[in-house]
Order: sequence, then C-alpha cells, then structure tokens
Amino acid sequence: MNKLKYTFKTDTLFKMLFVNYPDLLKQLVSELLEIPLKNIEKFEITNPEIPPENLGDKFCRLDINMIVDGQRINLEIQVRNEGDYPSRSLYHWARIYSSALPSGKKYIDLPRVVIISIINFPLFKCKEFHSEFKPLEKTRHELLSDNMSLHFFELSKVPKEVNNSNMLLLWLSLFRAETEEELKQIESMEVPIMKQAINAYHHITVTPEFQEAERLREMARHNEASALWYAEKKKTKEIAMNLFHKGMSTDFIQETTGLSLIEIETLLNNK
Repeated sequence: MNKLKYTFKTDTLFKMLFVNYPDLLKQLVSELLEIPLKNIEKFEITNPEIPPENLGDKFCRLDINMIVDGQRINLEIQVRNEGDYPSRSLYHWARIYSSALPSGKKYIDLPRVVIISIINFPLFKCKEFHSEFKPLEKTRHELLSDNMSLHFFELSKVPKEVNNSNMLLLWLSLFRAETEEELKQIESMEVPIMKQAINAYHHITVTPEFQEAERLREMARHNEASALWYAEKKKTKEIAMNLFHKGMSTDFIQETTGLSLIEIETLLNNK
C-alpha cells in the first residue's frame, strides 16, 4: 500500500481544493444535506481567503463558510478527537447565529445555521455514520426551531464496500482514503464527479501556494508538539522535586516519574 502524503482530510488541501473548485463543493454540500443539486439556486463561499499570517497559528481553523439559499452553512474537517468536539460545534453554531442578525432586523429574520463536521474518529455510541442534532422537546420530541442543525459524519463508520450508485458514500470514502490504491479504486468506478475531485486533488497538491501553506501548518504542528513536550517534562520534574522533598528515595522517584537516574541527579544537583 502506498500511503498518501496528503489526503482530503488535510485541512490546507481541503480548504484550497473546495474554494478553487466551488462546483465540487456545491455537489458535496448537496449530498451531505440531501438537497437536490438543481434546487440550489444561490451558493456563495463567504470566507475563501486563507491569510498566510494565520497559517502558523495552531488555532487557525480552515473551515468553509457558505450561504446556500439564505442558510448559513459551516463545513469543517476534524482529524483528532480532543475531547470537546460537541461543545466546539455548539460554540461555532452560536457564534455564527448570534452574528447573523443585521442591525434593525427582528429575531424572526435570523437565518438557519447548519454546522457540518466530517470527523476522522468515532464520536457517538451508534452504528450510523451520520447524526443530525436539532433542539427538540424532551418527551414530545417537538421541534423548537429549525434554525439549528448540527451534522456529524463519522468516517470510521462508513462502510468499507461502496458502489457508484451512492454518491454520499463515495464522497465520504474519498475523505477516508489514506492510500493511492484507495483513490484509484474510487476513480475506477468511472463516476465523473469523483474523477474531477481526484484530478483537482492532484492539481492542488503540486501548486507552490499549497506547498507553502502546508509548510506553515506543519511548522505550527511541530511547535505545538514541542510546547506540549516541554510542558510535560517541566511537570514531571516538579513532581520529582516534590517527591524528593517528601523524603522519597531516588529509585522511587525514578519508578514514579519515568526520569532516568542521570536526569534525577542533574535535577537535584541544580535545585
């Protein structure tokens, strides 16, 4: 198996590809939200830019905001489970919803806001790969408002075997693909939109703009990893010193903290 250097889950690739090929994005949204393509009359990407100065920021979100027939739609890829994803999704919905009311307008003029998350980890205790959440009354299941809709597509639950008759599964399989063989298998199904998406993928990944964007993002990831490592190391040394002051033996400190004898002796000599 030849592992892909970049996948459709790579956030820089995801943003650049669908911003530069909005027709692909329109078809993807059509499948994710089960809106017939012919019914989408107005489609606009509202945050197409990727500010270079933000790419080095580990908190930079390369999501795509859209207005689709008056609805505000946010589409995001999330690779790692950091333990707070539902809260994060609610926050982004609230931020978009609260800023969508123009001055002087009534609350009834607030638009429908839809958050779409394609995630690379299991999130819910169910077999279904797609979950949609709305505000419902607890016992009657009566809908409070249709202005909130949160969609989660869990790639780990997408069936392994797909065919060319299910476009949603083909799109999700494209995002799930990790190897060249998987891309070629999807391409061999002779589905025109899939071939277009894969061709766009190959085109974007060789552009200087993408290479520079990915370099900056990778640097941010390395900086984050280094910062976490140093923070953990500092905490471990603090624990070692606390144990020493409590009269614990060097062997006990080593067993508890995982520090080497040389690291412990250096720490104690420099206290």
